[in-house]
Amino acid sequence: MMTLDDCKRLDAQDPLAALRDLFILPGGVIYLDGNSLGVLPKAAPARIAEVVSKEWGEGLIRSWNSASWIDLPQRLGDKLARLIGAAPGEVVCTDGTSLNLYKVLFAALSQMKAGGRKVVLSERSNFPTDLYIAESLCRERGFTLKLIDADDLPAALTDEVAVLMLTHVNYRTGAMHDMKALTAAAQAAGALTVWDLAHSAGAVPVALNDSEADFAIGCGYKYLNGGPGAPAFVWVHARHASRFEQPLSGWFGHAAPFEFSPHYRPAPGVARYLCGTQPILALSALECGLDTVLAAAPFDGGRGSMAALRDKSLALTDAFVALVEERCSGRFTLVTPREHARRGSQVCLALSDNGPGAYAIVQALIARGVIGDFRAGDTQMPDILRFGFTPLYLGFEDVWNAVEHLVQVLEHDEWKRPEFNQKLAVT
Repeated sequence: MMTLDDCKRLDAQDPLAALRDLFILPGGVIYLDGNSLGVLPKAAPARIAEVVSKEWGEGLIRSWNSASWIDLPQRLGDKLARLIGAAPGEVVCTDGTSLNLYKVLFAALSQMKAGGRKVVLSERSNFPTDLYIAESLCRERGFTLKLIDADDLPAALTDEVAVLMLTHVNYRTGAMHDMKALTAAAQAAGALTVWDLAHSAGAVPVALNDSEADFAIGCGYKYLNGGPGAPAFVWVHARHASRFEQPLSGWFGHAAPFEFSPHYRPAPGVARYLCGTQPILALSALECGLDTVLAAAPFDGGRGSMAALRDKSLALTDAFVALVEERCSGRFTLVTPREHARRGSQVCLALSDNGPGAYAIVQALIARGVIGDFRAGDTQMPDILRFGFTPLYLGFEDVWNAVEHLVQVLEHDEWKRPEFNQKLAVT
């Protein structure tokens, strides 16, 4: 059985421990919700203040040139490319996840419409915004959205499927798809792939080019620590990037925005996936977040930008699972896969008796300073207690203490208090 001393010893040996100093962490808090919103980088407040007071306040409109505002989406995209197995010039940081999904799914459907394929295939438990966007586009363009369980995906890749649209790491369960295998299966069946990396980028190694994926999008505010509502990103494989226009043909996606032509001419490559004027303050904050993840690269031993973070993530989640199972007397069922190859960077638990209380337990933990979150179930899926592990700023002692607080919440029935059973707007 792992002890507190074991955890302290692991922290003392952790080569990534110093990265914690890159963040502003509130005292008395164990933050296990970086899979929803990352922690504030120490560099971000000063950088945002500099952009506001110097670049905007003094440089004014000149800063589009003098401070290189105009290049921010591509510059950040090149940094992000190192984390997701993409090449320089293949990624732009822009807009939000839902908008970017609309762009790439529209582009994929446009490419496939002439072939007579009419189905967009996805996982039933995919993140709702992805399903809503797909449902809307299918309705508008004469396609059908088909939702099935993850285990049934390979068999469902028939000659009717135009696009396989999946989130790489499932937001509810933390289960991770085999991107390379599913992409190969989809393409062998004649379909294109659209991958949502919201719970992957900055959390697990991603190899878009090696997997021969077609399109990918993702957000900047989770494991990339870009701040609430941070800009998202778009990646398009080079074989598709310049073949057709995306639907939101704004002026920043024009080949020459300051030509001010009345007719749209798409920019070459992925730059055409830009749309309107870019959010400079938000992009500047996102750059600080990207830099915190890239700071782990020197510890990767040449294995890639995410290798050391992945090693620690798996060790943290292994420790959390083991401690919960040893100390919580069978109260929980593990929802997240145990196999490393199938696990993201979160651990999801359900109550073993499938009874009420998951939400209240999470609220009781938050009151103790252990911040996770809750995801409601339905007739097919249980309520979920969800804990995200960001190895940049979490250690093994944090894991031990989080489980100790969980034990206390259960042993003393703290979760039964009325204030913890009142649903808040954000869960």
